[in-house]
Amino acid sequence: MKLIKIFLIGMLFLSFSNVEAQVSVNVNIGTPPAWGPAGYTDVRYYYLPDLETYYDVNTSNYVYSRNGKWVRTRSLPSAYRNYDLYNGYKVVLKDYRGNDPYDNFKIHKVKYAKGYKGKPQKTIGQKPGKGNNKEHKGNDNHGNKGHSKGNGKH
Repeated sequence: MKLIKIFLIGMLFLSFSNVEAQVSVNVNIGTPPAWGPAGYTDVRYYYLPDLETYYDVNTSNYVYSRNGKWVRTRSLPSAYRNYDLYNGYKVVLKDYRGNDPYDNFKIHKVKYAKGYKGKPQKTIGQKPGKGNNKEHKGNDNHGNKGHSKGNGKH
């Protein structure tokens, strides 16, 4: 009987208390690189059409095919060491949630062929040693001025 009274008093106390619950969702997204396109803080992968390479924001790794196998490394292959990531176009893979973006490589390679330009992009940060102009239109050696073959909403 005494135990029931204690239980009821406890329940009564809780019913008059102001109980607050907080739900927190923590998505483990890495820090986008300074050369990444501005406005996309919740994506995991970029596809770099000029290099046929993916960039994994979570792990800060480049994902590319080497000798027929997909590898993840912290740096680009030496053939691309002088590639300007600030000016190169980045396709933001907003709808992909897996760990192997290259599963869609055949589609990406055709849809975003080398030289692909979507809408002009602003980078998150400034290119080291440059002024305050943060808008870049991609590596454009053909007078294309950032005009696209598609709508750039990818």
